[in-house]
Amino acid sequence: MSDVTTAGRTPAYSITEVLEVLDPAGAQRYAELTPIAVDKFGGRFVVLGASPTVVEGDAGVVVAVVEWPDMETLQAWYDSPEYAPAREIAATALRRRVIFLPGVAPTRG
Repeated sequence: MSDVTTAGRTPAYSITEVLEVLDPAGAQRYAELTPIAVDKFGGRFVVLGASPTVVEGDAGVVVAVVEWPDMETLQAWYDSPEYAPAREIAATALRRRVIFLPGVAPTRG
């Protein structure tokens, strides 16, 4: 699905902020599995494993941002059997915050 045509669709973004690594081996396995499922659903990492620079408030230890063709595709990925094994690992290996955001509709020009 990585060659999905996105013309006319409003992109969506998932932001994953790892607040704490509870199991380094599990975190590594999560990091190996997730990109495979993301690619299958047409997601594109725009930030991957970056340590945030905090200018206000608190932040986690690492952040990932994925651009999706649209919110429906993002939700389908999150609920998919392809991503389920990684989600299961994350539940015990990471303390994290996951946020879904709609993007801005493409402008015509």
